[in-house]
Amino acid sequence: MAEKALVGIIMGSKSDLPAMEACTKQLEEFGVPYELVIASAHRAPAKVHEWASTAADRGLKVIIAAAGKAAHLGGVVAAYTPLPIVGVPMKTSDLGGMDSLLSMVQMPSGVPVACVAIGGAKNAAIYATQILGATDPKWRDVIVKFKESMAE
Repeated sequence: MAEKALVGIIMGSKSDLPAMEACTKQLEEFGVPYELVIASAHRAPAKVHEWASTAADRGLKVIIAAAGKAAHLGGVVAAYTPLPIVGVPMKTSDLGGMDSLLSMVQMPSGVPVACVAIGGAKNAAIYATQILGATDPKWRDVIVKFKESMAE
């Protein structure tokens, strides 16, 4: 039986999958179980609502939301869950991802979304694992070892 997912990854489009491979690869290297769903805040709002509002009950501890352009996905997910959200702004053809970045960091008061760099999928995985490590020594140890290996 597979381990229950601790991290949820949601992205607005299938076209975000290649950019998010760095995130899934890093979580796999850490051994962090995750689930992944593709659902646009604009094109599939009911699916986003259902997924986000049941995330904590499914055992998720943190959510990574990747989106481009208007990038409302992280904020919409944050509105429906008490879990921490890590936003990954996707690079775009229009403004190079600045549109996505600014959309994510300008959440209204009371609806926080942490945000990594444009295309910062790997950092989102690391940050999500650090969040897990705040309350679980298993994941804290994973991060400590990771940081030690970077220093070598």
